[in-house]
Amino acid sequence: MGTDLLYAAVTKTVGTAIHSKKGNVDWRLAGLLAAGSVPATVLTLWVLSRVPKQSPTTATIISMSIGVALIIAAVAIFFRRRIRDYALGRPTRTRYSGPITVVFGAVLGVLVSLCSIGAGALGVAVLFFLYPRLPPVRIVGSDLAHAVRLTLVAGLGHWLIGSVDWYIVGALLLGPLPGISIGSHVAARISDRFLLPVLASILVLIGLRLITS
Repeated sequence: MGTDLLYAAVTKTVGTAIHSKKGNVDWRLAGLLAAGSVPATVLTLWVLSRVPKQSPTTATIISMSIGVALIIAAVAIFFRRRIRDYALGRPTRTRYSGPITVVFGAVLGVLVSLCSIGAGALGVAVLFFLYPRLPPVRIVGSDLAHAVRLTLVAGLGHWLIGSVDWYIVGALLLGPLPGISIGSHVAARISDRFLLPVLASILVLIGLRLITS
């Protein structure tokens, strides 16, 4: 998890820089998420530092957490459009959207620290619900900007407790950095009707494998 989080922090930084240059980041929204996620991440990492990392029980809990998070993320991807349409039909409650965003950020902080999953699909789905009138591209850009802070804090925390393999981080970064740059530019040209079901199906398969293994 620690290795994946640091790798994700680097790759998400590239995507965030591109979205920010295009004006697709709401920094206030990203800040609200971070206000909840960063303290929750620090607390979760402190708890993890107190448990044996090599015990079968810990490994089982982590595998189950990853599997469940992947399936929830897949459901969020499948029903992302319906969630946004439902939210658009409801009265906007701007009075509570800020505090709810902070609380949701805390939930993301716990999830990401435990299984390195949640800052992407789950974040976008909930932000669609809370801010249905914000353009989708700004939802994605803002969620990505928050994910940089979250994965960096969580990754560095895992490094401090000895859960990072820097060799693997370096090996992983050899390919995705160019891919992230290209993908950020061409994503708008790919049909969601094709891409999202494929991505969600892959997440479900991996999640079920982790839960049943």
